[in-house]
Amino acid sequence: MTSTLAGGRAARRQTMRRIRPRRSPAVPLLLAVGAGAAAVLWLWWGNTPSIGDDTGRIINAGRITGLLAGYLMALVVLQMARVPALERRVGSDRVARWHAMTGRYTLCLVLAHVVLIMWGHARRAGLGLADIVRQTTDSLTQLPDLGKAATGTALLVLIGLVSIGGVRRRMPYDTWYHVHLMTYAAVFLTFWHQISTGNDFAVRPLAKTFWYGLYGVVSALVIWFRVLTPIRLNLRHRMRVEAVVEETPGIVSVLIGGRRLHRIGAEAGQFFRWRFLAPGMRFSSHPYSLSAAPRPDLLRITVKAIGDHSAGLRGLRPGTRVWAEGPYGALTASRRSRGKVLLVAGGVGITPMRALFETLPGAAGDITLLYRATTTQDLALWDELSAIADERGARLMYAVNSPDGARPDISAETLQRKIPDIDRHDVFLCGPPGFAQAVYEALRGAGVPARRIHHESFAM
Repeated sequence: MTSTLAGGRAARRQTMRRIRPRRSPAVPLLLAVGAGAAAVLWLWWGNTPSIGDDTGRIINAGRITGLLAGYLMALVVLQMARVPALERRVGSDRVARWHAMTGRYTLCLVLAHVVLIMWGHARRAGLGLADIVRQTTDSLTQLPDLGKAATGTALLVLIGLVSIGGVRRRMPYDTWYHVHLMTYAAVFLTFWHQISTGNDFAVRPLAKTFWYGLYGVVSALVIWFRVLTPIRLNLRHRMRVEAVVEETPGIVSVLIGGRRLHRIGAEAGQFFRWRFLAPGMRFSSHPYSLSAAPRPDLLRITVKAIGDHSAGLRGLRPGTRVWAEGPYGALTASRRSRGKVLLVAGGVGITPMRALFETLPGAAGDITLLYRATTTQDLALWDELSAIADERGARLMYAVNSPDGARPDISAETLQRKIPDIDRHDVFLCGPPGFAQAVYEALRGAGVPARRIHHESFAM
């Protein structure tokens, strides 16, 4: 049994309306971030007197690292806010990488601020090690909001530790995700210390107003897009599980019904964060891509069992309530810039590619799909893909291991032989990180420009 869904010409017409090739706003955003950092440096410089000794240099280095850390904290939260302009224009994967990078810089600046301020004031007072410890303890209990800042700093250190690649890979996803959400609490706790003890804000009321405005806008975006928007979406569309269908061993499709689902604004290639309100799954929220073009009354995801949550989908019962957040992601038709398109899928990466294969407009021969799997039995949704290829005159190819287990050759030479004009294609790519990197290098070797290889990856 398969969960065949077909949107056909209607889905392609809807996709065509949304194709508006445009440049990524990444450069303007980075310039805006740089302008904000320059304003922070100007604030520090304007309030910094002439420095005559090493102690003064240390304390003022502590001031600027604290100011920059406070500025980057606001950006860290902004990058967690799921703002559609970032998610759909820049791409969820790039925003996630920016978030990870900004978080690392923020933590380094926070620790540098703490060490430099403690060191500078200890030098100025001529204190020994025991006196430094006592002075620090007294400061935490006596200075306004410093105890909260210390708690927030400890949370930031914890979040930084669990985000280290080796540690994160050994943690259950749900544990890491919920620890990571404590970033909001950490930023809230450290904010008040910046205002109450920061000399730069005490002497410049306009600077304090700007700081309140920065954090206020970021907080409003988080509340709107992470809280109110999902509540509105789920109250409006009332999604429930319609059926669970086994596609191949270890891979199932979940069909999700609801009211006026076409008004969600989802596109082929996008994903949602899904929470299924079933025993043992209520507190888990995982991202899964749509594996078919959205229909007014039905959405579908196709998932491989690689963890507790994904394996648990098999046991979902019809009627189970569904809580979704999204749609997210920029791996959509809007990235297309050429008439011909190659879709490359590895394993369960076929899910967004299948939806794009159905909906990307094109004449016969314009759309090609290459599907990599271990065996032919692992080619999930193959009957649907074949039907779509026949209807559209599209080209469908697969690459599986040989009977002796040898991997197929997906090299630049092979791609050029199979698709002689590959350098004139847009390429959409989805699959495991190792596979995606190897295919990316092969595509570049075959002459495909990097700007026409469209890929979202969340390996950090």
